[in-house]
Amino acid sequence: MLDARNLHKSYGDKAVLRGVDLSIRPGQVKAMLGPSGSGKSTTLRLINLLERADAGTIEIDGKQLGFTGRADAPRPAPERILAKQRQVVGMVFQQFNLFPHLNAVRNVMSGLTTVRRASHKEAEERAVMMLERVGLGAHAHKYPSELSGGQQQRVAIARALVMDPKLMLFDEPTSALDPELVGEVLRVMEDLAREGMTMLVVTHETRFARRVADEVVLFDEGVIVEQQEPEGFFENPRNKRTKEFLRHVH
Repeated sequence: MLDARNLHKSYGDKAVLRGVDLSIRPGQVKAMLGPSGSGKSTTLRLINLLERADAGTIEIDGKQLGFTGRADAPRPAPERILAKQRQVVGMVFQQFNLFPHLNAVRNVMSGLTTVRRASHKEAEERAVMMLERVGLGAHAHKYPSELSGGQQQRVAIARALVMDPKLMLFDEPTSALDPELVGEVLRVMEDLAREGMTMLVVTHETRFARRVADEVVLFDEGVIVEQQEPEGFFENPRNKRTKEFLRHVH
């Protein structure tokens, strides 16, 4: 489903990505681990077209993102094309980024009405359905200030899901939560995995990666240094850097 090749990204003199290759099959869950600043979040931002790669290609279902025109002569896509291409990818951030003046159902509806031009009735019905899917049907008319952090993040997940994405990206979705609220968000993500959602998850939750991921990837200094199934990754890592990383997080 996703095939990213030779991704490079620098900010000034600092090279954040130095030739990352990353692919994911339909229905697969891939967990991305690594120290802060290793390139994990930048990779997600490139895949979701929030930033442009300096070099490399990103394809979803064989279609190159970020560009338009013929395959042999692609040119950078304008923002209106990027907005359309982004619809195949849903993204959930560390911060919930909810509109404080809108209740939960209207937050979830927002993309359907503004991007998809869905009718108010259709958008509201789908939004309520998605809130029920993440266990928040009874809180549909509450405002963000009336919800816990875990509930707000579940609204954010519903808002991404309502657009019916082919791929869901999660950028440390539990890092801003109090410890007792982490479990409710991870349970929603586990349910999505069981339902066959294709997911790329940047996380520090190694237990989640071990239990839910099909593959675990370790980033270090802008490159992928290890990629294995969870059992091999955690029990028999091949790379010295992986062994050092796991000693610090266990």
